[in-house]
Amino acid sequence: MAADSSARRQPTFTKVDQLRPGTHGHNLIVKVVDSKMVVQRGRDGGPQGRQMRIAECLVGDETGIIVFTARNDQVDVMKPGTTVELRNAKIDMFKGSMRLAVDKWGIVKAAESPAEFAVKEDNNLSLIEFELVTVVE
Repeated sequence: MAADSSARRQPTFTKVDQLRPGTHGHNLIVKVVDSKMVVQRGRDGGPQGRQMRIAECLVGDETGIIVFTARNDQVDVMKPGTTVELRNAKIDMFKGSMRLAVDKWGIVKAAESPAEFAVKEDNNLSLIEFELVTVVE
């Protein structure tokens, strides 16, 4: 008989400097350093009142910072100075650099208490350019 899967595991949290291209399932506690809206379209209240908002947010912890792509309701949470909990985040690649994102299977929420750490802003993982290399064996 399998173990009771309904018992919730405590999430393990990753640090920003441990993020790698093509990985997913990360749980992080980060501070929002900066946030800027890059896409805003649609209108509220129409029959297809599909509004789309995308913001690029600089988030980080004591190990480094990375660009987080916030979508729609996530944008409201990502205010500069806020400590945010990201659950089931993944790394998307954009023009050879890493972007952190949370899709519909993850959670973006304000942390219960502000983080005690100072954000290490001189280690921006989104500035590292990765090249896709095909390995022939």
